[in-house]
Amino acid sequence: MTSTSAIQPETSSQPRYEILDGLRGVAAVLVILYHFGEGFATSPVDQMMNHGYLAVDFFFVLSGFVIGYAYDRRWKNNGMTTGRFMLRRLIRLQPMVVLSVILGAAAYLLQGSVQWDGTPVPFHWVLVALVLGLFMIPVLPGAAADVRGNGEMFPLNGPSWSLFFEYIGSLMYAVVLHRLSKNGLRAVVAISGIGLAACALLNMSGAYHLGVGWSIADMGWLGGFLRLSFSFGIGLMLTRNFRPMRIRGAFWICAALITVLMSCPYIGSTDGNPSIVNGVYDIICTLFIFPAIVYIGACGTTSDIFSRKVCGFLGEISYPVYIIHYPVMYMFYAWVWNNGITLPEAWPVCTALFVGIILEAWIAMRWYDTPVRRYLSKKLLYNHNA
Repeated sequence: MTSTSAIQPETSSQPRYEILDGLRGVAAVLVILYHFGEGFATSPVDQMMNHGYLAVDFFFVLSGFVIGYAYDRRWKNNGMTTGRFMLRRLIRLQPMVVLSVILGAAAYLLQGSVQWDGTPVPFHWVLVALVLGLFMIPVLPGAAADVRGNGEMFPLNGPSWSLFFEYIGSLMYAVVLHRLSKNGLRAVVAISGIGLAACALLNMSGAYHLGVGWSIADMGWLGGFLRLSFSFGIGLMLTRNFRPMRIRGAFWICAALITVLMSCPYIGSTDGNPSIVNGVYDIICTLFIFPAIVYIGACGTTSDIFSRKVCGFLGEISYPVYIIHYPVMYMFYAWVWNNGITLPEAWPVCTALFVGIILEAWIAMRWYDTPVRRYLSKKLLYNHNA
């Protein structure tokens, strides 16, 4: 189980990278399809949208690029402090985190407040899981607050795990990374890249893939941290060394590449067993192709109204889609597994839920996230020179 963190910081008056916003949305939509496929997979080898978990790495690259672009100059001009930066990140991320955990608790109670194996869970432990989720405090696997019994860091909304690492990345940037020289940042990226390659090639996940980080068990926290440190770091490197060139059709080229890469079947398995070849594929995508896609996307511009509207819409819903879609998935999985539903039987429901998730994300963005962030920014930032 993985997900993606789709994040756009509150920036200054600098121009936005509209294409990068759009690509964030493309990856978020692909994650929905990936998670639908989880309901019918018997192993990582036969999972549909097999490499959808790589969206996490793509979004970390995007996050590093955009945060560096938005804030590097402010640190140099003494216009930013660690406290002000982290406050901005909290205002940007936390309102949707709160909503997602509340929705996750509601979905869990509707399912009967039981673990996946049917074990009943007392209501007070659901409340504990809710409070921990609201404050982004991970749950230890096997603890009473692991209410689904699946070892997730955040059992009421699994995708919150990558937001947990996103917060770590923001703190690292505020305390250390923004101060590093180019050589220092290259060293961080190189060491993280070597560690990440080792995770995949030494089979840390048990399936020769990079779908790690959502659980603290089996050193998943280390894999998640390496995914963050490499991708976020190389995103910063890109923005600090960015030399654009004109690329026509950049959005459509990059969107097609992302779709193909994340839709690719499991690589190298001929007998249903995991293969190291798949680990090589994941490393190539993460270390080389995703940074190239971000570079191409940053070089392009939306030159027509249609592309601009597509990128704008996808960018607006990307974070809400990511953070609140999984409570729906929990209920979908329960329906599929408890009733022995097959994929052909589920297609109409999948289609309806897909549309419903997009609508839910748009409503949450329009009527909750945007007004709340605007209010918090007015009260906490603009009135205090933050």
